[in-house]
Amino acid sequence: MEREEGQIVIYGKKGHAEVIGLTGQTLEKAIVVMEEADLEKIDYTRPVTLFSQTTKSTKGFYQLSQKIEDRIKLAKGQVNEVDFNANDSICRQVSNREPQLQRFARENDVILFVSGKKSSNGKALYQVCQSENPRSYFIENETELDPEWLKPDDKVGICGATSTPMWLMEQVKAHVEGLGEIMLHA
Repeated sequence: MEREEGQIVIYGKKGHAEVIGLTGQTLEKAIVVMEEADLEKIDYTRPVTLFSQTTKSTKGFYQLSQKIEDRIKLAKGQVNEVDFNANDSICRQVSNREPQLQRFARENDVILFVSGKKSSNGKALYQVCQSENPRSYFIENETELDPEWLKPDDKVGICGATSTPMWLMEQVKAHVEGLGEIMLHA
């Protein structure tokens, strides 16, 4: 890209460990974009190569990619060939879970999403649940569960990030079952 006076653009969160590593590989020359307003940082008259933080949403990546391509065409007055290369580097363990999580969130009255608060993967997958079910709650463990979130007849779905251990989700499940016993006998 340097020989072509091009630009490396990374779709990701500034300060995220992976993004820091990627920008380091470009000698801090990469342009980090997270939302449409960040696209102002790009010079659309020069070649652009786009990469993504692996935990970002595929939908967001392709929307951003299309906006970049449209702006390049506008800047160069071209309709066909543009000097743009979009590299989908998104982890499929994350993106392939989106449709299942959407369905899971719709099928349950309440979603308890278990993940570390700093996990980008967790935040992205939680947003998928939240978009389908407003009664989705992000918790790190069972101690953060508020019994007020639950009603006696609620169907509760428990899920988590790709890195959330099964034993932790089982712990949350046991806690919810304990609350159900209390609610039934109250």
